[in-house]
Amino acid sequence: MNLNIKLQIFEGPLDLLLHLLEKNKVSIYDIPIAEITRQYIAYIQEMERQDLNIVSEFLVMAATLLDIKSRMLLPKEEKEEEEADPRAELVQRLLEYKMYKCMSYELKGRQAEAQKVLFKMPTIPEEVRQYEEPVDLQELLSDVTLKKLKSIFQSIMRRQEEKIDPIRSRFGKIEREEISLEERMDYLEQYIRNHRKFSFRGLLEAQCTKMEVIVTFLSVLELMKTGKIHISQEHIFDDIIIYAGKQEGENLVPT
Repeated sequence: MNLNIKLQIFEGPLDLLLHLLEKNKVSIYDIPIAEITRQYIAYIQEMERQDLNIVSEFLVMAATLLDIKSRMLLPKEEKEEEEADPRAELVQRLLEYKMYKCMSYELKGRQAEAQKVLFKMPTIPEEVRQYEEPVDLQELLSDVTLKKLKSIFQSIMRRQEEKIDPIRSRFGKIEREEISLEERMDYLEQYIRNHRKFSFRGLLEAQCTKMEVIVTFLSVLELMKTGKIHISQEHIFDDIIIYAGKQEGENLVPT
């Protein structure tokens, strides 16, 4: 039987094998190695006049086919486990190659479709782009009734109430007290002019908040440093008495 093969250009030995399988209409999972090897070698003989670098790749595959064919011809020994099919590795390579080849055709088709698409920047006039269709209030409120408005209002109020934490909402509001040391010192200097002698404890008890007590105490210390006031205490734990300091042009004796 003479085999006539029309010489074609294949991308590699795997491409040629797939062509021979499709031509012979055989399953890739059950390759007739003897027949496919014979047709494969016949194709290589037609390629003898071509570049040896290209032919070498096909010769390596031919050697692989011959190796598989020889292993399949060897007598099978009876063993508990079945021997691996010599064609298994080749089948796996063919399946992977076929998958990538199909993907390449898909991408090529998409590229061809993409070349038919043109992109155009929008050229809508600015006045047209900014145009907004007027709202018809009568049509918009045609089905609105007092009952619906009341229902909407109540649902909004319920959502607002649900946002309130029932525990934290009972906490008081913490506000920062702004008490200036300079203002408190001015206040004490004016107080000293009117009260030349007074109780330190009484001065602190007259303050409303803890922060006022602290700032007042600091003000007393500052006025002591500048000599505007003096203090005295007869016995330990007795009340501290504050006296006005000596003013300019004045000889003051505490009484």
